[in-house]
Amino acid sequence: MDFGKYQYQRAKREREARKARKEIEVKEVRMRPITGEHDIAFKEKQARTFLESGAKVKVRIRFRGREIGNVDIGRKQLERFAKNLADVSVVEQQPTFEGPTMLMVLAPSKK
Repeated sequence: MDFGKYQYQRAKREREARKARKEIEVKEVRMRPITGEHDIAFKEKQARTFLESGAKVKVRIRFRGREIGNVDIGRKQLERFAKNLADVSVVEQQPTFEGPTMLMVLAPSKK
């Protein structure tokens, strides 16, 4: 077997393997603790379409200035967000703090 043919076949196998691989997309939805009800409903609708298309959704609440004193408001907002999307998602990562932001990751449910 000649070396050029071997290289070609190896590259062909690698291309096929790359095509078969499924990349999971991660979309992000950002809010603030003072976000209004209508805006939250819009973000939930947006996240629902992301989840139904098979992407994971990262929900981020950003605290600015004195808002950091009201962490419980942000946590309640994330819990309600997860509860409203419970029919199409599973909470992959519970709400955690990363600097001035609170983060939660939702994954599509296996239905």
